[in-house]
Amino acid sequence: MQQEIKWPAEGNARVPYRMFSDPEIYRAELARIFLGPTWQYLALAGELPQPGDYLTTFLGETPVIVTRGQDGEIRAMVNRCAHRGNLVCLKRRGHADNLTCVYHAWRYDLEGNLDSVAFRRGIAGKGGMPPSFRLEEHGLKKLRVDTFGDLVFGTLSPEAPPLANYIGNLIGSRIHRVLHGKPKILGTTSQILHNNWKLYFENVRDTYHATLLHSFFTTFRISRLTSEGGVDIAEGGAHHASYTRNKVDRVDQATSDQLYADTTTQILSLFPNFVLQQIENCIALRLVLPKGPDKTELQWTYIGFEEDDAEMTALRLAQANLVGPAGYVSMEDGAVGNFIQRAIPGSEDECSVLEMGGFGHVSEANRTTEASVRSFWHTYRPLMGF
Repeated sequence: MQQEIKWPAEGNARVPYRMFSDPEIYRAELARIFLGPTWQYLALAGELPQPGDYLTTFLGETPVIVTRGQDGEIRAMVNRCAHRGNLVCLKRRGHADNLTCVYHAWRYDLEGNLDSVAFRRGIAGKGGMPPSFRLEEHGLKKLRVDTFGDLVFGTLSPEAPPLANYIGNLIGSRIHRVLHGKPKILGTTSQILHNNWKLYFENVRDTYHATLLHSFFTTFRISRLTSEGGVDIAEGGAHHASYTRNKVDRVDQATSDQLYADTTTQILSLFPNFVLQQIENCIALRLVLPKGPDKTELQWTYIGFEEDDAEMTALRLAQANLVGPAGYVSMEDGAVGNFIQRAIPGSEDECSVLEMGGFGHVSEANRTTEASVRSFWHTYRPLMGF
């Protein structure tokens, strides 16, 4: 980056607005974060049920193919032909015995190895590839792939720790609490947000705006700050889970009546761009994809479980009206990021103030805090060299 960034003395409690608008910072993020030592969500394993199934997604802006091989294993590779850089897979998802580039018919197997090259031997003894050409040297660039339950993650970095270590026990237990069965996809949506990707991810980790920005939550008693709850933050700060619990009377036959706490809302994020959401019975996966300094694609996957009966499935779908591009609460999150983006020009060297709850970035037994937003920047800054 041409311009050196001097971070404010207040540390993670201050964020220069330049972070959300500078094209050079954005380009550095693509390399240092999205192609760096982080694990990113790619798919649900159930989206690739049969050998030969594939889908396409992204690491940052880098296109990726995810496949189920003939051996049943899930693999991922960069969606860029080793010949002239053409996209190999053009569809969002499909089924194929091999991956063939439409430009010059270089053909790869489902593991990304180059199988054949059209006219490799030339025609009538003329032309063709030189004798030094080796198929094994020109496969698709492969990702490391691992799973956490039914969630498939990938990374291009050899330095990224094992996935289970990257997620950690605290946040891992919060994932398992929600994904307790075999996921069944109920629907998908996507939307374009006209703001920097970090503004949306800050919003996800902001634990106390919901009852202020989203009046629907309080009007219909879905979530209130006075409800029991808190925020769990992974050691190191990379991931978080905020939760709300409502106390409900339960009868303990062995003793006497006592209060039992149900988690009604949990919003969980994995750095840099994955969100697992439970609001009442509505469960969704969100993938935050950067598309420029001031543009973000937000993909939603709404899920239930194979063991759900028809009544539960209908309830999950009905409650999904809270979220998504036109959701009663999510549409406000989509709007507020753009409001901030529009307010930045001319104020790039000024800073946001993140002091709610103090200056720390550790777990708290309340939600009137910006600790999980500060923890995002605590993870972000070393990766970016700030």
